[in-house]
Amino acid sequence: MAADEPILVTGAGGKTGLAVIRALAAAGRRVRALVRQPAHRERVASQGAAEIVEGDLEDRGALTPAARGACTIYHVCPNVHPAEVAIGRGVIAAARAAGVERFVLHSVLHPQVEAMPHHWAKLRVEERLFESGLDFTILQPAPYMQNVLAQWRSIRDDGVYRVPYDLSARVAMVDLEEVAKVATRVLTEPGHGGATYELCAPGLLDQHQIAAVLGDALGRPVHAAVVPRAEWRERAAAAGLERARIETLLAMFRYYERFGMSGSPWVLERLLGRPPVGFGDFARRLAAAG
Repeated sequence: MAADEPILVTGAGGKTGLAVIRALAAAGRRVRALVRQPAHRERVASQGAAEIVEGDLEDRGALTPAARGACTIYHVCPNVHPAEVAIGRGVIAAARAAGVERFVLHSVLHPQVEAMPHHWAKLRVEERLFESGLDFTILQPAPYMQNVLAQWRSIRDDGVYRVPYDLSARVAMVDLEEVAKVATRVLTEPGHGGATYELCAPGLLDQHQIAAVLGDALGRPVHAAVVPRAEWRERAAAAGLERARIETLLAMFRYYERFGMSGSPWVLERLLGRPPVGFGDFARRLAAAG
């Protein structure tokens, strides 16, 4: 794989795609970004994408031309997309039609859980990869530590960290920047074909503990509070989130509340060659950045 051969990143305009583009560009690799909206062109270019192509992931006619000439595809489906399985099939078919050498799938921690529809959909895409004949690697990251950024102002200014599920729920997390580092490694070096990697940081905190860690980093009290799911639903709908995605996320919240979400940091540590960043380190980094 030559450094000037492009790596195609799908879903490039989202936070995962941007992080992977940034990490690949820092490693000196040529990135081709597939974006759906023209407004995302500047965003991906600013992170280091050398080529930008526009196309809808649901338009199979646009996928093969986007893949043509790429040595590898890093496939990121937009979050909780209702057509995830169909999109996965289309990108895999485009990879085969374009003669792409390698395929790396951005999946999710515990895709085996049918009670969370978007996890279950990713498992169906993994299944299609097993049948594809492609040289593939699957990454299964935990929820991102960066998800707290959506309410950072409330955490910082009001001292409140809100979640739409019981505060006793313990959910594994991972730093997105470390996921991007691992993605870069598996995209650019041999030896990862056929592998499935679970990516989790150490520590399994409940929501009270997460709030306490955030408070320690900020030097002020932060407490956790439950957002009633009816209120969360209304806010999500008012923000323009489609009903199918709302229901999928509510199913995830119910699962978290009943079972939590655990994972092992063992694989991530070996892929990074050092201990992964814990949530405390991440929170201090955020606080230092303002």
